[in-house]
Amino acid sequence: MKQRISNIQKIYKKGVRLLADAGIEEADIDAWYLLEHVLGITRAAYYANPDLELNAGQEEAYFSLIRKRAQRIPLQHITGEQEFMGYPFYVNGHVLIPRQDTEQLVEEALKVLAHGMRILDMCTGSGCILISLLKAGRERQHIEGLYGTGTDISQEALHVAEHNARLLLGGGGPEEGAGSVRFCRGDLFENVEGRYDLIVSNPPYIRTQDIEKLQREVRCHDPFIALDGREDGLHYYRRITAESTAHITEGGYLLFETGHDQASDVCTLLEQAGYCGIFVKKDLAGLDRVVGGSYNRTYTGQ
Repeated sequence: MKQRISNIQKIYKKGVRLLADAGIEEADIDAWYLLEHVLGITRAAYYANPDLELNAGQEEAYFSLIRKRAQRIPLQHITGEQEFMGYPFYVNGHVLIPRQDTEQLVEEALKVLAHGMRILDMCTGSGCILISLLKAGRERQHIEGLYGTGTDISQEALHVAEHNARLLLGGGGPEEGAGSVRFCRGDLFENVEGRYDLIVSNPPYIRTQDIEKLQREVRCHDPFIALDGREDGLHYYRRITAESTAHITEGGYLLFETGHDQASDVCTLLEQAGYCGIFVKKDLAGLDRVVGGSYNRTYTGQ
């Protein structure tokens, strides 16, 4: 008969050890999040009662999740959640796990957000960018009349985005809550109608040959189509920039997340397409992360 550990402190320490032995870089953090996920316990409660005993079901549930994490299944796929912009987003294997780096794109977009704006999120995935803009724009900046469209080629990803919209935006009328956003399937602008005041995108931008160099959690569990930017990583920047001019208002903004070495090339694409006021913003690590500009139709004669 398998001997139980029962003591919560010993259980946590064993979880850390098992993850560390499996080569998990932040074994202590991941072991804690899994314990928190199983028990709903806080750090304060843990330290206040380290001798708390778990029942057999709780102990088995915890080590079952530890074993999954040891196999390099992403923590977020195990718990089904990732925080982004302070909001809890549901995620699964059909969407790219939201990264903190992408919050920089949302922060820059919030700076240009205004009442009544129509927002288009290209390659929306989990919907984290678009939903965060709508939610933070209304709750933190008191901007009214926002409407968003998210598009993705993956129907499975759109199901995740729709779930997150219901979860985080809630009900309400056509101009509030989940009624203020719609999602459509298509190859970039394929099924997009009308013009938008703000277009945002975190497109696939990893060079195909570099995907094998990524962490196992990423290359084996994030959707390949959400990573693959083709040969030079710029395929989708070219397409979105060129096709955006038929879907953006005069003076509207186009903002991208980019790889650390792609900002200069993306700036050139924007300039060639008729965008002005082009800027580059760095992330917390000091790397180029966001490129944007506003559209001036007189530059192109359209």
